[in-house]
Amino acid sequence: MNQYINAKEGELKGSIEFFKKDISSLRTGRANPALLDPVLVEAYGAKNPINAVASISIADGKSMVISPWDRNLLKDIEKGIVEANLGVGVVNEGGRIRVSLPAMTEENRKELVKKLNEKMEKARISVRQARDEIKGDIEDAFDAKEITEDDKFRFVKELDEEIRKYNDQVKEIRDEKEKEIMTI
Repeated sequence: MNQYINAKEGELKGSIEFFKKDISSLRTGRANPALLDPVLVEAYGAKNPINAVASISIADGKSMVISPWDRNLLKDIEKGIVEANLGVGVVNEGGRIRVSLPAMTEENRKELVKKLNEKMEKARISVRQARDEIKGDIEDAFDAKEITEDDKFRFVKELDEEIRKYNDQVKEIRDEKEKEIMTI
């Protein structure tokens, strides 16, 4: 791999990692604590992520149990989940909160796949932007007579092969997530 790709490799890998994290909050047929990542809870005068004020455990495939570390925050946690508008059932059981996932309809699943495709396109755009920057660096080096024309074409070919690998990886991740979403 050439030095131009190596210089931006962290950025390319970061795009993939961000994509993985971004789609982890998309709901599948199973309970997943990542579903609650967007929930913010008003606690101690500030908005905190739910996992900073409570533990989240999976009760079964369709529900999660949230146990606050401070019982005084129970109502605030419940309110935060409701305000996040996740389409889940919230039941306050006294010392903990049970979050149940309703069965997903075919329409819900298709809507989630649309969101997944939008997130995939954002990841591809990020990879493409990194590619454009690398290609610009290669062309600048050629213009400055730091590399030969043969090197330029070889580097660009290597770059295209590497970007194809990253795009294939994004598509694999997306296909896997779509399979999870569409599984009943």
